[in-house]
Amino acid sequence: MTEQLLLDPARKPDMAGVKRAAKKIAAILPPTPLLPLIIEGTTVWCKAECLQPIGAFKIRGGWHRLTDLDEDQKHRGVVAFSSGNHAQGVAWAAQRLGIKATIIMPADAPAAKLENTKKLGAKVITYDRLTESREEIATEVAGKNGAVLVPSFADPWVIEGQGSTGIEIRQQMIDQSGSEPDHLVICCGGGGLASGISLANPEANITVVEPEGWDDMKRSLENGRIVPVRDNPPATDCDALQTLLVSPLTFDILKEHQAKGVTVSETEVHHAMRIAYEQLRLVIEPGGAVALAAILAGKAPVTNHTALTLSGGNIDRKYFAKIMGDR
Repeated sequence: MTEQLLLDPARKPDMAGVKRAAKKIAAILPPTPLLPLIIEGTTVWCKAECLQPIGAFKIRGGWHRLTDLDEDQKHRGVVAFSSGNHAQGVAWAAQRLGIKATIIMPADAPAAKLENTKKLGAKVITYDRLTESREEIATEVAGKNGAVLVPSFADPWVIEGQGSTGIEIRQQMIDQSGSEPDHLVICCGGGGLASGISLANPEANITVVEPEGWDDMKRSLENGRIVPVRDNPPATDCDALQTLLVSPLTFDILKEHQAKGVTVSETEVHHAMRIAYEQLRLVIEPGGAVALAAILAGKAPVTNHTALTLSGGNIDRKYFAKIMGDR
């Protein structure tokens, strides 16, 4: 692929891009662990993306995108919108590369995510999740000085960067179990992680998992076309997965892959968080635990070569302690 095509924002993400992203990320970050967990006699493999420097997989897409900016784009800076994990991924990459970053975040985002984003040097602008559009705010801010907009999932670089997770999973499973994964269960908001991992593992079955009431990807896959979240979706602890409408980029990849979708309840998510802490010694945020929740609840089938994502661990300490104490 020519350099011009590589830098075209209208291009489609593909396997070659995922491999290029994986090579870039491997140069600066070690692979996160793939940990075995026995569930009812079967070993499943848990990809601990909660152990990334920012506590989530979003560091991958942020790094892949920002390292492909030209010098003029770097000078003008970047703008992103996120409830917290993509915010930190973009801020981390921007700080390391010396790029100015502005992040649009909901005012009710977890305090830990807001503070961590600020500590990484980004300017944070908050908005009301229920009455304002983060996309409109970000577009307006970016337009003032020509900054590059970095969406949280509707972007070929971001999808390819997240797909590097799938490159690591496949190689780690071959090394540790002798076989590549045949089923991947993946946390899903906008679908950037799930679509990227699908590109990296074209032969594996894919199950995407969303919180109850926020199942726009599941319903879109079932309908064969993109549909939004239903009116008045319920409150959820899974702040990272509150996507109202998925992107054609991510939907098309998952549709072509014949991915399936399931949903999990808050109770099931909290149970999964406790299992991850007690058996894997990991702190997982609610949105990062939905894939494990689906398997534990019997909603996603388990094979002898199933892997799942533990996609993030950014949660306020007191709230995590409360969930650990609730039974």
